[in-house]
Amino acid sequence: MEDKKVEKKIIEVLDKIRPYLENDGGSVKFNRFENGVVYVTLVGACSNCPLSSSTLEDGIETALINEVPEVIKVVNED
Repeated sequence: MEDKKVEKKIIEVLDKIRPYLENDGGSVKFNRFENGVVYVTLVGACSNCPLSSSTLEDGIETALINEVPEVIKVVNED
């Protein structure tokens, strides 16, 4: 799958996750996809939450890896 199609699928998955983050006052912004890595920025309450690493790894990364086979890792960029 070419990168633009992968990016579209990534954004669709993030759009599914976003309401859950927004319920807690946060959100996630897609930055880019390179070499299997999705770069995002956690914003709002998620940006300084003590559980943000868990949200990133157990929530966002798991969902993306399960739904988009090209994704191997998710990295938060401050």
